[in-house]
Amino acid sequence: MPELSRDPLPLRDRVALVTGVSRRQGIGYAIARRLAAYGASLYLHHYRPHDVDQPWGPDDVDAVVAGVADQLVPTARIAHGEADLTGPEQPQRVLDSAVAEFGHVDVLVCNHARSGSDGALGELDASMLDGHWAANTRSAILLAQAFAAQHDGRAGGRIVFMTSGQQLGPMPGEVAYAAAKGALAEITTTLADQLADAGITLNTVNPGPVQTGYLDESAWRAVAPMFPFGRYGEPDDPARLIAWLATDEARWITGQVINTEGGFGRWRPRSAEV
Repeated sequence: MPELSRDPLPLRDRVALVTGVSRRQGIGYAIARRLAAYGASLYLHHYRPHDVDQPWGPDDVDAVVAGVADQLVPTARIAHGEADLTGPEQPQRVLDSAVAEFGHVDVLVCNHARSGSDGALGELDASMLDGHWAANTRSAILLAQAFAAQHDGRAGGRIVFMTSGQQLGPMPGEVAYAAAKGALAEITTTLADQLADAGITLNTVNPGPVQTGYLDESAWRAVAPMFPFGRYGEPDDPARLIAWLATDEARWITGQVINTEGGFGRWRPRSAEV
């Protein structure tokens, strides 16, 4: 193989744990399929009760797993499990389950998130704030800690957090969510610095507005002038970036908060024409 040619299976013989893989319309599903297509074995985390309480409703977990399995290369395997990551011991349990299945984990993608149970100033209470902290921040940090503890120094250690662009513009009515996701962006450099000693990179990705089934036509009319390509993001848009960050091609990238929003221009006047 020529020295600079690209390996079509850059994650062959590596294992990825992806959280929040519960819906075929979701970003986690797209990420898992990309990683599988790159050669990885997958441990999928899901928590169906969260989706039951959301407007979009739950998906069939077996169908989700089968859709990811369709992308596996012949040498790779898949496993999955359910957990409520707001439980203090659950992040370690999920990581341990993946290690028990595959022996080690090379790639951790913290895609899970809590939606809803939020509000603006004047509508918040401590349980809202604590709930988002536990689900969206504390669990990801504990997963990273558990990942680092089992990492044996082999090449390819990767962690990806997910944030929501709250530093780029307001998120009205979502104070608890914005605060919790913002904390992950702010801790990225600190964690990446420590993890570099173990040969692990850590980056945080903001996927921007992605159509995962929750955005309706009225929402699009309000923001259409802000999208130069004339559409929302699709789940595979951030998935391609995240899968690349998991490969050796991205080995020199760490401590970054990366926006993949298709040019989403919050500065554009809402009344502008497309």
